[in-house]
Parts: sequence; structure tokens; C-alpha cells
Amino acid sequence: MSDEDSKLSTGRFARLAKLAKMSARLSTDVVSRGVNRLRGNDDESILGAGAAEKLVATLGDLKGLAMKIGQQVSMDPDLLTPEVRAVVARLQNQAPPMPYARVREVITSQLGKPPEEAYAWFDEKPLASASLGQVHKARTHEGDEVAVKVQYPDIADALRSDLDNLGAMVSVLATTTRMGHGKAYYAELRESMMDELDYRLEAQRGIQFAQAAAGLADVVVPKSFAALTSEKVLTLELLHGPTLKEFIHHLDQKSNDERFAASRSIMRAIWGPLLLSGTIHSDPHPGNFLLLPGGKVGVLDFGAIKQMSHRWLDVNRRLFTYVVKQQSFDCIQLSLDSGFQFDDPPNARDFVQTVIEIATRPPRTRDFDFAQSGLSRDMRNHFMKNATKLTGIKPPKESVNFYRAVGGLSQNLENLKARGDFKAVYEEMLDLIPKTPSPLGPLGRGSG
Repeated sequence: MSDEDSKLSTGRFARLAKLAKMSARLSTDVVSRGVNRLRGNDDESILGAGAAEKLVATLGDLKGLAMKIGQQVSMDPDLLTPEVRAVVARLQNQAPPMPYARVREVITSQLGKPPEEAYAWFDEKPLASASLGQVHKARTHEGDEVAVKVQYPDIADALRSDLDNLGAMVSVLATTTRMGHGKAYYAELRESMMDELDYRLEAQRGIQFAQAAAGLADVVVPKSFAALTSEKVLTLELLHGPTLKEFIHHLDQKSNDERFAASRSIMRAIWGPLLLSGTIHSDPHPGNFLLLPGGKVGVLDFGAIKQMSHRWLDVNRRLFTYVVKQQSFDCIQLSLDSGFQFDDPPNARDFVQTVIEIATRPPRTRDFDFAQSGLSRDMRNHFMKNATKLTGIKPPKESVNFYRAVGGLSQNLENLKARGDFKAVYEEMLDLIPKTPSPLGPLGRGSG
């Protein structure tokens, strides 16, 4: 790829036009396949292989928010067949890379010296490339093996354009559907996405996540190198192991015991830091987990690390305990305690109760099969059937990151297709809840 070909489209209308052109190309395929699904052909993917290749090509070139949405699509176990999902999953860490000449320019401008001077050795070929930057292997002058994430030069403008386009859509929907509170969730999402552009902040959040996961011996967080980190360059300890994405791609070669062990690992990586101290990783796509020797899991990408408020943490610790111990609780009162607002609480009760029932199926039995669970499908259908009720339900804005985390975790578990005693995993995690509530970390900010 030439340097000119690698440059991003950054203007709002140029990026929107590319998406519109892609949508027009894919619409016939999506509609015809959607009709087949409605007729009962659940094995039909919402995308064909050819359409998936077009999707990957366009979103991979656009990067930014458009690519992040593609990553999310690739995780949905219900929309795509395994073959098509494997194509779209390339968006998780195999986007078209930028040329090494541009990588060298970014590092030189950010660190004050070219990579061949900043590092003892630097691999010009990228290890991975994703929505905001690409990763290269390197070695420090002290002999440490590291992964160096280098931000795409024009990605900040591209991301702003994507978010401005999304914001315009949110404004229209908020005006026409009485869901004005959607603007607050958009603002939370925008702030979260823009934060991911500052790799110094990501390094801080990696330290925060490591502190939150300190009580989890099986969760490994790579250390950062401050002297080799700047706004657009992040240097982290290199961890060795296949990604969860690679594991899922070869799932037919994995035993149920292996799939169950991987499932347990990522459950602990997401729920563990949250239950311990209210810290959550809200971008759990399969490229962000490494399956390490000894049953350990490495966690990557800390731009989306969030600190939940004391209120939200307290309620979710209680809900976690009630569900695992199969104790009764008032779903509306718990929701109110966490910051939800309802126009008509009695009318919302059945809706909220069903959401909780679907989400908490795994810890309610000693033999749960994620391959047959239909969690994502049932949750999506429930929301679609009750769309009118959503206008009267206002979650706190910090819930955006929480549901992004646990929803992504659920999709990963469905894709792993393990069967077993998941209730025991949840019972094990009950012990992570402090007997006396501990203060939240100093780097966190509760959204309230």
C-alpha cells in the first residue's frame, strides 16, 4: 500500500458518503437474507461472504468509529454464521496497515527520535492493526520485549467526523421519539471515544486496571513504559499467547474443557475488577484478550477502562449476590437505587424483570450451554418487542459503559460455546466482593 493510499478520509461528508455507498451495495444482500431468517432459516447469516468482504474492506479503510461498529457486529453470535463472522472478525486486529514510513514519522515526532534510536530493535511489520492505531513488536535498550502502539496520523479528525455524524442522528432520533435523554448517552460515548486518542491516559488507565485486578492472580496486565509513551505512541510489555479471536477461529479443534476454561478466564477478567473495586473494561472484543500459559488471561487495550460510581457498584454487587444465591429482590427498586428513572415504574416492571432474567441465565443452573443459550437473540427480540416502553426508561449515563462491557462478554461466551457449571464460576467470584466496601481508585471518576 502506498503512503497516499493509506491516508484516511477525515471529512464528515466524505466518510458518510463512503458508508452510504457501502450500505447501498450491501442492502440487497442483507434484505434477502433477512427475509429468509424471518421465514425460519436461522442458519442464514445476515451477510453473505462476498458482502462481508466488502464490509471489511470499507470499514477497515475508514477505521475510527465505523470500524469499531464493525468489530461489534463481528461479535454477535446470532447475526452471522461462523464462516462469515471469521471474515468480519478481521476488523478486530487486522485492518489495512499504514506504511512504515508514516509509523516512523509518528514515533519520531512523538518521542523525539526515530524508532531505530528509541528502541534497540523495532519490527517494521505490524503485529496487529485496529481502529485507532497499529501495533509493532520491539525491544527496549534494557532488553524488554515490548508492543508499541502507534496512532494513525489522521485518526483524531476521522473519529470526530464519525462522532459528529452519529451526533446528528442522535439529535434527530431524540426529537422524533421523545428520547431526549439519548443525547446524554451519546455525550458519554463521545467523551469515552475521544479519551481513547490520548495514549498517555490509556497508560494511566492500564495502571488503574492492574491495581483493580491485583487480587486476581490469573489476570495479567502488561506494564507500560513511561519514557517510551506519549499522546500517540504507547509502549507496553509484550505478552505471548493466542488472542481469544484466534482461539474462537479454531473452535472446532478445542475441547469443551478448553472452551470452558477460556470462558471462565474472560468472565473473571471482566467481572473481577468490577466486583473488587468498580473498574470495568468496556471494550471486550476478542482481540483484547490473550490466553496465556497456566490458565491465565492477558488483557489489552485500556483506552476504554472506566470507573463506575459508588452507587452503581453497590447495586450491582447486591444484584450479583442476589442472583447467584437465588434470593428474591425488587428489580425496580434496585434500578432506582442505581440511578434509573422511570416515567411509569409499574409499567416497566415486567420489561426490566425479563431483561434481568435473560442476562442472568448462566448462574441459575449447574449445567448451562452457551451454544444453545440464545442470550443475544432473546435480548434483542425483547427490546424490539417493547420498543415503546424504552421512551419511559432512563438509565444513568454510566450504564453505557457497563452494558458495553457485559454485553460484549456475553457475546464472547456465546461464541466460545462452552457447556458446564457456570454457576460455580459465579459463586467463586462472590468471594471477590469485599466484606467492607473499599474506596474507588484515585484515577476513577464516577458518572453518577
